[in-house]
Amino acid sequence: MKAKTKNISIVLYKPKYAGNIGSIARAAKNMGISNILVVGTADFDREAMQQRSTHLASDVLDSIQYFESIEEALGNFNYIVGTTARLGKARGPFIAPRAVAKDIADISQKNKVALLFGPEDTGLANEELRLCHAVVTIPTSREFTSLNLSHAVMILCYEIFTATSAATTIATATPKLALSYELEGMYGQIKTLLADIEFLNPENPEYWMMHLRRFFSRAGLLSREAGIIRGICRKLSRYAQHKNT
Repeated sequence: MKAKTKNISIVLYKPKYAGNIGSIARAAKNMGISNILVVGTADFDREAMQQRSTHLASDVLDSIQYFESIEEALGNFNYIVGTTARLGKARGPFIAPRAVAKDIADISQKNKVALLFGPEDTGLANEELRLCHAVVTIPTSREFTSLNLSHAVMILCYEIFTATSAATTIATATPKLALSYELEGMYGQIKTLLADIEFLNPENPEYWMMHLRRFFSRAGLLSREAGIIRGICRKLSRYAQHKNT
């Protein structure tokens, strides 16, 4: 089963150079992907983008969607893949492009998938990676690990384009997962509940929340399941408040 590229979008978080957006549009169209979202600003020179994309990818440039916040841009995606060259326990676990591409081939059959890339100079911070279900790092020479943004996009898109999932029919593909905004609402309720019962360290609450995010990402929650967890959190919060009165 090939990836369903119409369900896959490239999300550029605060890109700095119009030329890179143009190169990414060209790379995306080469691999059958036509959806690009840009977060941060829409103030990019169209001519500079056009020069790098060529006229054949003008339609991809024309359809770019612009968002002010990353939460708004990612809210309606079911599966989000972040990319980074910077490693660390708080940022992983990490997966190679070829491995994640097989998962995306399956998941994209019934779900909207976002490929999230950070600014050219700094990449994605921990704050953005926490929104992701999987984090990809592209193997490079130790002597020079930095990749051009458009090259990183091309590598991941190529692996997705050529990947075939283990599922043999759409009926056996991963079912529709919870949307990002549903999960973020759930995580917010969990965080509030755990803070109320003094489980979280108030000086670093995101440390334990990151472990919970990783756990639920591996589980692949459906919308109904996220709703059940939110309902449990509401009941427990009311119970905790009643016990304290």
